[in-house]
Amino acid sequence: MSSAGNTGARPGMAWPQTLALAFGVVYLLVGIVGFFITGFDGFAANQTDGNMDKLLIFMINPLHNIVHILIGLAGIALSRTLAGARTYGWLLAVGYGAAFVYGLIAAGKDWDFLNINAADNVLHIATAVVGLVIALGPVNDRIARPSRA
Repeated sequence: MSSAGNTGARPGMAWPQTLALAFGVVYLLVGIVGFFITGFDGFAANQTDGNMDKLLIFMINPLHNIVHILIGLAGIALSRTLAGARTYGWLLAVGYGAAFVYGLIAAGKDWDFLNINAADNVLHIATAVVGLVIALGPVNDRIARPSRA
């Protein structure tokens, strides 16, 4: 019997789990694709080093790619349970909230080891908000019972 919070992605999977899984897969793919652009040279290079590697409008470097891969793998692994998905939501909220603050200070500086630009900052704060949604969003986990007529 499925619960009212079930999205149909996997039996018994609540929507925060589905969202955690989706974000995990997207971040994993972004990290992998990023290596096709950056290769492994200039591991922590940034714009002031002359590194202008971009994935769409987002600045990247190999270290940034590894961070995306780790975030992606965490989302995939933690999406297996609702508690895990909630934990992943908190990791996104805190981690990407911190990345947003870091980006406000570090973007364009010679010590910016993640090679962050303004587009990255927008994505980071949006991801932090999604993390809060995953962590705090309501789930109706009551089991539907037949009514007594």
